Amino acid sequence: MESLFSKVKCIAFDADDTLWVNEPYFRKAEEEYCAVLERFAGREEIIDTLYGIEMKNLAPYGYGAKAFTLSLMETAILFSNKSAVPPLTPSEMLRIIEIGTSLINIPMEILPGVEEVLEDLSGSGKYTLVVATKGDLLDQQRKLERSGLAKYFHHIEVMSNKDEAAFSRLLEHLGCRNDEFLMIGNSMKSDILPVLNIGGNAIYIPFHSTWEHEKVDGEVQHPNLYECNSCTELRTSVPLQSL
Repeated sequence: MESLFSKVKCIAFDADDTLWVNEPYFRKAEEEYCAVLERFAGREEIIDTLYGIEMKNLAPYGYGAKAFTLSLMETAILFSNKSAVPPLTPSEMLRIIEIGTSLINIPMEILPGVEEVLEDLSGSGKYTLVVATKGDLLDQQRKLERSGLAKYFHHIEVMSNKDEAAFSRLLEHLGCRNDEFLMIGNSMKSDILPVLNIGGNAIYIPFHSTWEHEKVDGEVQHPNLYECNSCTELRTSVPLQSL
């Protein structure tokens, strides 16, 4: 580990489900949503249809609570229009909007070990610390401010998508060579693979709940990849001063 990251000068953290809990609130919202639509279809059909519409809407709407709410509404109208049972009522549509928009103000539950790791890294004075996340700009900025973690970071980057080109642009903006960059995140697809593909370094910290869109098949092995179970484990098993 010490030799693996010996050149690192810039350390970036994903936000949702790396710094704080996020995905379980979306899954809870889906369950509440299915209860509203239960007269139209079963849970599995509703979830599958919603996911398909979310994928279709990624290009025009992007990620985050607002995009999710629009997909909830579109899916509900689709089921209502093709069903023989009474259509959605205005109060039901209002409830669906409330389910989606409630995700804008989820409680900020910082994951174990996160703040201690940030304190160590920030206090060392050796690294440029960055948040590299995707989603709605205002939503992510609000969450970062409410979390109390903004003070640790030199730069906040909210990307429309996390791919090789987006990370390359970020590194150019930071004036950081690819091999001097370390990304820490919970999504193998969005946080880890794009960084490894451009010659960067990555620490994968899986989260117990992962959106289907962020899953990858099979095990990923790479000489610049390190995996641990939590920020607490990262702090206790890896001497941060050696990075």
